[in-house]
Amino acid sequence: MTTSPQVAAPSRSRIAAASLIGTAIEFYDFYIYGTAAALVLNTAFFPGMDPVAGSLAAFSTFAVAFLSRPLGSALFGHWGDRVGRKSMLVVSLLVMGLSTVAIGLLPGYAAIGVLAPVLLVLLRFTQGIGLGGEWGGAALLATEHAPPGRRGLYAMFPQLGPSAGFIVANGLFLVLGETLSDAQFGEWGWRLPFVASLLLVIVGLYVRLKISETPVFQAAMDQHRIAKVPIAGLLRHQWRRVLLGAGAMTVAYTLFYTATTYCLAYGTATLKIPKTTMLGLTMAGVVFMAAGTVVSAMVSDRLGRRRTLLAGTGAAVVWGLVMFPLMETRSVLLVGVALAGALGLMGLVFGPMGAYLPELFKTQYRYSGASVAYSLGGVLGGAVPPLVATSLQAGGLGVMGVGAYVSAMALLSLLCLLALPETGEDSL
Repeated sequence: MTTSPQVAAPSRSRIAAASLIGTAIEFYDFYIYGTAAALVLNTAFFPGMDPVAGSLAAFSTFAVAFLSRPLGSALFGHWGDRVGRKSMLVVSLLVMGLSTVAIGLLPGYAAIGVLAPVLLVLLRFTQGIGLGGEWGGAALLATEHAPPGRRGLYAMFPQLGPSAGFIVANGLFLVLGETLSDAQFGEWGWRLPFVASLLLVIVGLYVRLKISETPVFQAAMDQHRIAKVPIAGLLRHQWRRVLLGAGAMTVAYTLFYTATTYCLAYGTATLKIPKTTMLGLTMAGVVFMAAGTVVSAMVSDRLGRRRTLLAGTGAAVVWGLVMFPLMETRSVLLVGVALAGALGLMGLVFGPMGAYLPELFKTQYRYSGASVAYSLGGVLGGAVPPLVATSLQAGGLGVMGVGAYVSAMALLSLLCLLALPETGEDSL
């Protein structure tokens, strides 16, 4: 009787490590594409276009993965609710990682012509399929192993994966920008972070193959409570929570991708801030994002998920109108404040979501529900902002229109949260 707790504790530690490492690797893959889209993909794969058109084309390929993520969520969610969380986490890592390596090896437009952007879009689509299955599995791995009253704390680990992945990804680009000439970086240097993903995938597979299935799903298997078609049950019984959960997630995506992908391009191309300076400011902002993630995840165990989320989302409504006036000063300090504020608020919203979205859905279709809601929020909050922001800037509304858009998305999330229940005390 005395050995069981001693065995369980290390197992939970391994689960926390596996969920953090896996999402860090997956989001590393995703972020290096976003950084490359802002810095170099327009010239490598869409030459001959004017700068705005080239940026729109590059950001369009960036958006493709967000469109494929709901499909990946439904696919991996189906099998994750049918056969288990662990196996789908291994497959999603392979799909994402191998697609990333292939992008790094893909010849540019100068070598194979129009086939280059076509293959780029296809590989980006496959990246999205893999990431669509990643987050839901990692979040469930943490929450379904967590003891009562500590789901927010345990779910904090997969939520820290994006921060870690972003810092590593942009750190590599920062080093390459300092050590290579612009010509070297544009010709081959940008490919190195993509190819390096292969080593990270090997590490991630080693960790994930050692984890155990979640006790919540195992109990459902033992009791024969497995849905034959999970997505059908989800849409029949909890479709409203899928849509509201997606809306609640929108603000986190909007803040992140506006502050990183769009502002990186805007800061370097329009404000003429050096590329390495913008990358450094963005990485500093992500430290605030990680801190916000930790604080809000832990606070949500005490004050409740919904209340914590409402506070962060309400602050984001205001920050959208503050962010770009700070950017327009061209002061490195104030640009840093603008990015740190946006990313810190993103962390405050993102932290509790690791527990909140899984808690909204029944075990029979929890993987499907949490993943689809998360990915649909990414379509509106992740794919759209760089495109809308670039169009607003080019259309004469300027960056204040971009800020108003950020505030509008935050308001949408606020309304969705008001329509959702508190879940912190609910049993899984």
